[in-house]
Amino acid sequence: MSVIARSSKGVQVEIFAGPHQFVADEPLGVGEDTGPNPYDLLLSALGACTVMTLHMYAERKGWPLGAVEVRLSTHKIHARDCGDCESKPTSRVDIIEREIVFRGELTEEQVVRLSEIAERCPVHRTLTTETKIRTTVAGA
Repeated sequence: MSVIARSSKGVQVEIFAGPHQFVADEPLGVGEDTGPNPYDLLLSALGACTVMTLHMYAERKGWPLGAVEVRLSTHKIHARDCGDCESKPTSRVDIIEREIVFRGELTEEQVVRLSEIAERCPVHRTLTTETKIRTTVAGA
């Protein structure tokens, strides 16, 4: 999988993901608000992966899952204010809030299982496990 992000004008970024092209930008005041900002893109990736994972699982099980809506937001807190965080108390922790709304005639057991499956989406796993970013610099 390969994605290319390239400078455009100001802080705008042209993004090429396979045959797809779109723009990222910052809100007015910093950018021109011509596209989602980087955190919106991150949350969008988690939301899309969650929905896709849930639909694939429900289809495989033959469950009557209709639409799935995932609502996401992010904010930072001090680690000392986070009861289940392992970071040093002096650091800050990124918190992603995810709310999932299921449509369809699902049993309570199916909803519980789908909630567990949401934790297994590949993007969720990437965000909650150790990830290394290895950077190289090409010639100028």
